[in-house]
Amino acid sequence: MRDGSILAFIAILPFLGALMPGIMIRAGRNACASFTAVPTVLALLLLLTQAPAVMRGEVLSTTIDWLPQLGLSASFFLDGLGLLFAGMILGVGLLVILYARFYLSAKDPMGQFYTYLLLFQGAMLGIVLSDNILLLLIFWEMTSLSSFLLIGYWKHLPEGRQGARMALTVTGAGGLAMIGGMLILGNIVGSYNLTDILAQGDVIKASEWYLPALILILLGAFTKSAQFPFHFWLPHAMAAPTPVSAYLHSATMVKAGVFLMARMWPALAGTDAWFYLVATTGLITMVLGAVIALFKDDLKGLLAFSTVSHLGLLTMLLGFGTKAAAIAAVFHIINHLTFKAALFMTAGIVDHEAHTRDIKRLGGLAKLMPITAIIGTITALSMAGIIPLNGFISKEMMLEETLHTTWYHNPWLVPVLATLGASFSVAYSFRFIFHVFGGPVRDDYPAKPHDPPFGLYAAPAILSVLVVVIGLLPHLAEPLVKVASSAVVGAETKPYLKIWHGLNTALFMSAVAVVLGVVLFLLHGGLDKIWNRMPRPEAKDMFDRAMAAAVATTRKITEGTHNGVMSRYLAVFVVFTVGLGYHAYATGGLGPVTRALLPVPPLVWVGWVAMIAAAWLVVSQHRNRFRSLIFISIIGLMISGGFVYLSAPDLALTQISVETVTILLLLLALYFLPKETPAESSTSKRLRDGAIAVTAGVAVAALAMAFLLRDGESISAYHLANSYKGGGGTNVVNVILVDFRGYDTYGEIIVLGIAGLTIYALMDALLRGPAAKRLRDRTFSPDRSRDRHPLMMVVATRAMLPIALMVGVYIFLRGHNQPGGGFVAGLVVSIALLMQYMASGFAWTQLRQRMEYHTMIGWGVLIAGLTGVGAWLAGKPFLTSAFGYLHFPPIEEFEWATAIAFDLGVFLAVLGAVMLMLYSLSRIARFAGETVNVEPMDYDPSTQAEEASEAPQAQKEGQ
Repeated sequence: MRDGSILAFIAILPFLGALMPGIMIRAGRNACASFTAVPTVLALLLLLTQAPAVMRGEVLSTTIDWLPQLGLSASFFLDGLGLLFAGMILGVGLLVILYARFYLSAKDPMGQFYTYLLLFQGAMLGIVLSDNILLLLIFWEMTSLSSFLLIGYWKHLPEGRQGARMALTVTGAGGLAMIGGMLILGNIVGSYNLTDILAQGDVIKASEWYLPALILILLGAFTKSAQFPFHFWLPHAMAAPTPVSAYLHSATMVKAGVFLMARMWPALAGTDAWFYLVATTGLITMVLGAVIALFKDDLKGLLAFSTVSHLGLLTMLLGFGTKAAAIAAVFHIINHLTFKAALFMTAGIVDHEAHTRDIKRLGGLAKLMPITAIIGTITALSMAGIIPLNGFISKEMMLEETLHTTWYHNPWLVPVLATLGASFSVAYSFRFIFHVFGGPVRDDYPAKPHDPPFGLYAAPAILSVLVVVIGLLPHLAEPLVKVASSAVVGAETKPYLKIWHGLNTALFMSAVAVVLGVVLFLLHGGLDKIWNRMPRPEAKDMFDRAMAAAVATTRKITEGTHNGVMSRYLAVFVVFTVGLGYHAYATGGLGPVTRALLPVPPLVWVGWVAMIAAAWLVVSQHRNRFRSLIFISIIGLMISGGFVYLSAPDLALTQISVETVTILLLLLALYFLPKETPAESSTSKRLRDGAIAVTAGVAVAALAMAFLLRDGESISAYHLANSYKGGGGTNVVNVILVDFRGYDTYGEIIVLGIAGLTIYALMDALLRGPAAKRLRDRTFSPDRSRDRHPLMMVVATRAMLPIALMVGVYIFLRGHNQPGGGFVAGLVVSIALLMQYMASGFAWTQLRQRMEYHTMIGWGVLIAGLTGVGAWLAGKPFLTSAFGYLHFPPIEEFEWATAIAFDLGVFLAVLGAVMLMLYSLSRIARFAGETVNVEPMDYDPSTQAEEASEAPQAQKEGQ
């Protein structure tokens, strides 16, 4: 393989480009379309620069490691098959962008459409370029999500919303099945790299897990490519705008399943299971789709079922499992792309100009829309397989392969059914031509048809030219077909493409299909009446009933198990956990005791008894919220003392800081809650819950004791040995947080920030609606303290603030080598600011705020993230620390580590989250009528009237 580092950039370009349409639509529709085309053009040009090497038979690859120990990497590779599909995705994507510019009306949000289109384009590129099956799975699901947005783009249409939901449900369910199959393959081979999997075909097929993996992967492919019995979703997706249909349902999304079968051909094909599952499904889909297409009166409905039929043809060819069939499949992929995308665009032009897609309301358009009629006729004849167009050649190749296929010892079944499917293809193609463009001009069109501007027919015109050129000069496509089909079968192929192969059986079958197709077309009127009277299952109704039954069942289960009683959830969870732990204890083979109990000093006994007593008082006094909070704080203090006794100063600092901040915030929250919680549980339930709690506590204590009394291996030795050498710090706890487990810490500060923002949003909601009325009606006790801002507390906190800030800075700077760090420093500074709010009042303190707390959280997460990205730029894993020693005379030499930047992000995120929570609770207090003064002085009776008048103003500010 040759290095192909440009591949990752090609894959990501559409995602980067998706940022532009929403911005550029403000500059006009032309600017929006132009800037949408830029990333597609650039990606196509970059792909073409790699094409010569691929055409010489080389395979380009690149890998960006993420978690290599788990096999997670962003790996991309480009071979002939990837080149074919990537070229199709970008080439047709460019034509669709042009077509959509003139198709969408001024009322349609074009920026939104192009954003969705580029997201889908990027997901499809990711599928065809991925060399890691886990990455492929991510892109696979992204196509389902982005296509959901495109299909439901016209949100005002109920059929559009339903079609989007149906497509997402079917393809999403198939994607879940495919995830299981891919993981099985990775387990069999021992690698998640696609190139490794494709090279181990014999090992995979010899495995006992081959059949389950095959079925699961095929479920993903069949649902995505609308194969029987999952074919029903594709026609309902035609409610999408025509540019979506031309792109997703002829060139890209529905061919993702075909691509997957072609890509996995070396690893999975060549067995009876593959042949009977894939070829049979494809054959049934081919015939069934063609039959249904003949009787569809909606232009896009006809084309949708014709697409289903041709996808079945491709699936059938890949199911045959021969080189010649693979060559035919690859060539027909190209041909189907050219004529079907053009046909969808032609149908869109007819709908755009005549304001209807109903074939029975059309006819005679050849005289009114000659250019559109020429494009539609050429491409429809190619779909029918009429000489000398490209569809004829691949149809001949398909019929030839059916002659060499025996299905269950029957040599004629496949050729006969394939000829029958081809005949219906001729019939519905002729219907598209003659019932739309042929006949006399009518006088009852919904709108007077005429050829559209050049911009609307340019894209299908280009595709129709390709239809003719490839048909007359098929050898031009031969090099691309060769490299693509060679990638499919895993060996060199030698396609020989020409329009005339002499008088042979395949030509005779083709002639029979044309004659029979013409007969079916001529008899369409009578056959249509029979078809409409014929009872037959309706897939949509079956799907709707199945979804309704599934929803009813899940609602019944949910309402029965999730009734909102938290104690019930906790009881089930705790009992299950204890039972699982007991099973592990009973079957785990616990070794003998190797350690003796250490003597317990009297002071430790006192602390332990105090903690147990406080825990009991929390349970017995939990209805009194204030008392419970006090007892909880005792437990926290005892735990902090335990950390000190066990020589864990970092944990002690964190615990005491968290305890202080939490208690202060909860005290403020209790201000808005009743003093006591009403009794809601019966005595029997309390006894049950108590028994479960005691059992769980004893079980956890026993588990801890079992580990403490036995020797065992610990990762602590590794951290102790590598803390300074690898992370540049002697404080092992801090090095673990900012380096070894920095990703965990990064996730934690994000969660903390989200918690702060969520509390702010919830409290903001309380300022509106019924909750706001209850707050305004709240009355305050007349015996409340009249000394809201005691002078001694004001003076003390003012004096303590700079000292506390210096302590916070000191703890922050020493954290890498001594107890401390960004998390503890953020909590210490939070406590200092909390005390200012308590002593001097919310208004006085808030007026001196210099940074929004939302911004502080954002900067914290951003700085921490950029620190991790900096490690990437240095070629190291995410958040790997770098450190060294600096000397600035006359200051002595000191150590400097990038971990300090990460710690700064932690500090800002923690400080911002805590203060935002306080700010949210304080807003509620002000809105509820808490009096406000801007001078931190003792209570002055003369200001009582003034403060009373300020309360309504405070309420108004809260609103």
